[in-house]
Amino acid sequence: MAAAAYRLPAMDQDFLLGDTTRGLRFQLEYQKAEEHLRKWGVATTVIVFGSARVKPGEKNGWYDAAREFARICSEEGGAKLEHNGPRQNVIATGGGPGIMEAANRGAHDAGAPSIGFNITLPMEQEPNPYSTPDLTFRFHYFAMRKMHFAIRAAALVVFPGGFGTMDELFEILTLRQTGKMDDELPVVLYDSSFWKNLINFQHFVDTGMVGKRDLDLFAYADTPREAWEQLIKRGLKRPGVE
Repeated sequence: MAAAAYRLPAMDQDFLLGDTTRGLRFQLEYQKAEEHLRKWGVATTVIVFGSARVKPGEKNGWYDAAREFARICSEEGGAKLEHNGPRQNVIATGGGPGIMEAANRGAHDAGAPSIGFNITLPMEQEPNPYSTPDLTFRFHYFAMRKMHFAIRAAALVVFPGGFGTMDELFEILTLRQTGKMDDELPVVLYDSSFWKNLINFQHFVDTGMVGKRDLDLFAYADTPREAWEQLIKRGLKRPGVE
């Protein structure tokens, strides 16, 4: 009875964390977050990506801009709806510091819930204090975290960031380009000067790597209000607005 084989599988941590149960763990990471999101009535999200290294009060103004954008989105997008329909356009971030914190904070300023999709890293990331506790998740698998970002996404706003931000941006652009996501999902890159200096998107077209129409998958914005208006212009749906 003391042998590992005799333990109930659900109570056997060595078994649950073994190689052959990876698929089960993957399923659990999907199911746990999904149940919480449904309980809160989250129908659609507006994803905000950006650097974890950005701090409040820096001259570039990115932190304050992300906070203000998220406030506008939460107040005007349908995230605050109570008992009269599902919540729309709920702010969703990676749950950490920097731009992620700013966006969750903006939703908090508006009295709206927001989501933090945290990831377990070798240098442990702590969740920021502004994402809604019951919507603050931790993932082991990047792939499942990305899936949760994508499945409810109604729009994407990408602030300046590093390798992780580039990975997340191009993941969504690829899903859009290949028709794996909603054709009307708007993507906005915040701070046109940063993005145009960082990536020569036209070079993709000039060298035949993408089609000219692929550059229409995204737009630029330089103020929080402009970012919100670009989302609406490019098809973001809001409750009660045709």
